[in-house]
This record gives sequence, C-alpha cells and structure tokens, in this order.
Amino acid sequence: MEEVSRLRAVAELTHRMAAAAPDLPRTAHAAASACRLALGGSFAAVSAWERGQGRLRVLANDGELAPGERELPADETYSVDDFPEIARFPSAPAWVATAAGEGSPARVAALRRRGRGCCVVAPVIVRDRAWGELYVARGPGAEVFGREETEFAAILASVIAAGLVQHERLLQARRLAFTDTLTGLANRRAVDERLAAALERHGRDGTVVSLVMCDLNGLKRVNDTYGHAAGDRLLERFGSVLSLCAARLPDGLAARLGGDEFCLLAAGPEPDRVFQVASEVCRRARTLGMGEGVACGIASTGVGLDGPATARRLFRIADAAQYRAKTSGAREPVLAGRGGPEDPVLRLADAPPAPPSPTERRRFRPGR
Repeated sequence: MEEVSRLRAVAELTHRMAAAAPDLPRTAHAAASACRLALGGSFAAVSAWERGQGRLRVLANDGELAPGERELPADETYSVDDFPEIARFPSAPAWVATAAGEGSPARVAALRRRGRGCCVVAPVIVRDRAWGELYVARGPGAEVFGREETEFAAILASVIAAGLVQHERLLQARRLAFTDTLTGLANRRAVDERLAAALERHGRDGTVVSLVMCDLNGLKRVNDTYGHAAGDRLLERFGSVLSLCAARLPDGLAARLGGDEFCLLAAGPEPDRVFQVASEVCRRARTLGMGEGVACGIASTGVGLDGPATARRLFRIADAAQYRAKTSGAREPVLAGRGGPEDPVLRLADAPPAPPSPTERRRFRPGR
C-alpha cells in the first residue's frame, strides 16, 4: 500500500474512534469500519478477550454480515480454546487464514461456515497484554492478504490499542466528574443530568419521576465526638445502604449531594413503590451503629404536583418534605402531595423563605 494511503487510513481510524468515544461498542464499530476500508475487506470485527471467562466477546461487526451476525451483538462470544493465538504473543504481529486451509482449524472452519475466503487477524495489545483482536475478512475469490497488508493490520491494531487507552481515560474522567469520591455514589452533576433526561421523558410520555431527599442525622455529633474519620465511615456506610436500596428501583440513581445530604432518583415506578424503598432506607439507616438515622422527603410527579414539573420545583418540594420529616422526628419518609393541593408540605415549598434562626442548624431552603 502507498505510504500516503496508510497515513490517511490511520488518521481516519483515529478520527472515527475519537468521535465514537466513550461508548465502547460504538468505538469498536468505528474501528472495525475504518480498518475494513483501509484493508479492502468485505467484513471486519473487533473483539475483546474476557480473561475471567476464557472467551472472546465480539464488540462490533461491520460490512457484509453473515446470517446471525449483528453490527453491535448482544452476546456473540467464542471460547479462547478455539482461537489460542490470541492467548499468547505470536511470533508475527498478525497472521492470515484462508478457507483453503491455511491457519488454525477453527479459523478455517469459521471462514467456510460464513462464506468468506480469507482473513487477517491482529492482536490488540494494551499495556503489554493482549486485550483482544482485530479481524478483517474478504469474500471468496478475493485476493488473499499479502505481507504488506498483514503488517499494516498490525499497525492498525496498535492504533486501536492507543484509542482504547484514550477511551479508558475518558471513562475515568467521566467517572471523576460524575462521582462522589468518598462514597462512590453519583454526585450533584450526575443527578442534574439524569433528572433533566427523566423530566424530558415525563413531558413526552408521562413517565413518573420521583426524587427522594435524605438528610443523614447525627453526622455533626459523630464528627465532634469521634473525629471526621468516623464521620466519613458513617457517610460511606449510608452510601452503601442507599445504593442497595436504589437497586430495587428500575434505573434508580443513588447520589450524595454534599455534606450529609443524599438523594435517590427514580423514573418509572409509582410513588407508593418509591415510598416503600425510601422506608427501607430509613429502616436500614437506624441500624448503622453510628448516627441517628435519616430524614427522607419525597417529591413525585405522580402525586400532588400542580403545574409543570421542573427540576427546581421537585428539589424544592422534596427538600420541604425532608425538612418536615426531620423537624417532626418521623421514622418514615414524608411523601409530599398526599393531602392534595392543600398539603402542608406543598404549602411549605411554595412559601417565601423564613429568616434563619441562630439556634437552628438545618432549616428549609425554598430557594434551592
């Protein structure tokens, strides 16, 4: 291949992978598509080696698909026993197999089964370990991949590896941007993003959106009495409780907003189901061995909400419900709106802010 054509192909591969990141299957599909074009193949695939399961998982297929193949397969896997080349560093950085019989028996059989004439396979090496493979095939009767093309396949595989490293960095950056570092839960930024998407669904098809605000009681006393390390342990333990309970709600999101404030976001379940899960949060919080339980308030588009649902209003109502639970010493969550339009929590949420009391550390903040 001409040097200029190779450089263009590498640039195109890099561009396509960057455009698809950080979605791994789509990044793999972009890589497969670019490599298929660069090598003049009729089909290409990128697979990952799942070491713990001893199998190759196909992330993406591109080009002329055989029956049963999908561009982004849900569960296309193959035992590494059938393709042992990937499990070691081969003497050559890439290799060729043909339907005529060149290559490992499994490769030859796969080519025949899918009506392909030849393939070139290059291991994708990330941090000196085999991560997976690039596979490019041609149809029956097409020219078999030559030495230069095989060497270029190895170069393309190394470009894929570099893109995967960048993909991991993007994922790590995203995790840091949307994760609370102490508890591992989502942070306020993640909640705002997920809540905006949920409310968009609500406006489109009426999906019920519920927000549970949780104020962890007794954190200051734990910090003052036992030190901030103990307070951090309490926050971590409660974070685990909230995460476990969030798993009981489809697409539930557990988050720490900051300090002793947490929240649980759900889109889909009815308010009564959210109330049950929030009750479980309260019950489990009382058994942590530190702190004084948790005060939970719930705002839901499925009950008592008058007027358009906005993120600001949901937060304000959930905060008012939480404040009522805290000041009344309630052991159960307070669900706003159960009393209809005259529900005292809704009135509190809509009331103008009261001046702060010098003796009250936690007060309702309607402007939230």
